[in-house]
Amino acid sequence: MQFKFSKWHGCGNDFVLVNGFTEDWQTIRSAAIAICDRNFGIGADGVIFILPSDKCDFCMRIFNSDGSEAEMCGNGIRCFARYVYETGLTNKEEFTVETKAGTIKPRLVIDEKNENSVCVNMGQPVLEGEKIPVHGFDGFAVIAQPLKIQDHQFKMTCVSMGNPHCVIFVNDMSSINISKWGPILEKYKIFPNKTNVEFVQVIDRSHMRMRVWERGAAITLACGTGACASLTAAVLNDLTDRKAAIKLDGGLLSIEWNKDDNNIYMTGPTKKVFEGIYYSG
Repeated sequence: MQFKFSKWHGCGNDFVLVNGFTEDWQTIRSAAIAICDRNFGIGADGVIFILPSDKCDFCMRIFNSDGSEAEMCGNGIRCFARYVYETGLTNKEEFTVETKAGTIKPRLVIDEKNENSVCVNMGQPVLEGEKIPVHGFDGFAVIAQPLKIQDHQFKMTCVSMGNPHCVIFVNDMSSINISKWGPILEKYKIFPNKTNVEFVQVIDRSHMRMRVWERGAAITLACGTGACASLTAAVLNDLTDRKAAIKLDGGLLSIEWNKDDNNIYMTGPTKKVFEGIYYSG
């Protein structure tokens, strides 16, 4: 098997992008683990396929570094948007993308200062416990709910951005052992589809610091949907205003929960790193 690819990242959250219009994506997807291996493969947090859609301009499918499929990816959709525009698959600066989390609408930011930025309408956050899903919370939102694991007491706020998130606010980010608690929380029994886990330190009403344990990818440098979920959780807990800058390990994202349409808007950078041909077998 061999195929052409392009390597991109958004705030250090990196992806192998494959044009499914010209490549056999069904065969390639089965090799996602090998492709993402940072020693023996290309190295990435996931593999993204650009595909045709019968209801949107494009379809995006994304497979994590452990081979599982994700519903959506905030940093990935920005890379996707830049890819289709810069490769000439579209001349639109705003278009629709079909994902397993629904229709997403990215818009390229075309100006000298933000030539690599993309603003994405991420849709409305889902707050009902059974829809996120979180067992034991049918019919109401999961806001600052106590969660005791081993000898540690957490307070969790859960949000779905098409994929599940468990947001935990901390006073001091350096005091949290993400490598320990991330995998435990990801697979905890109340999350039937597992969950992404965000640890968030609020700096002030318009600034936050976030680190993430991603479902299916472990610790990553950034998570776009996680940043959106974190801003939502902060507003629900009256910790920030409806727009904030979120500092991630790999960079900065601007997130806004628009009051008029209830949608979350994410703006952040993208960067093409290299392209080539992958060989296996």
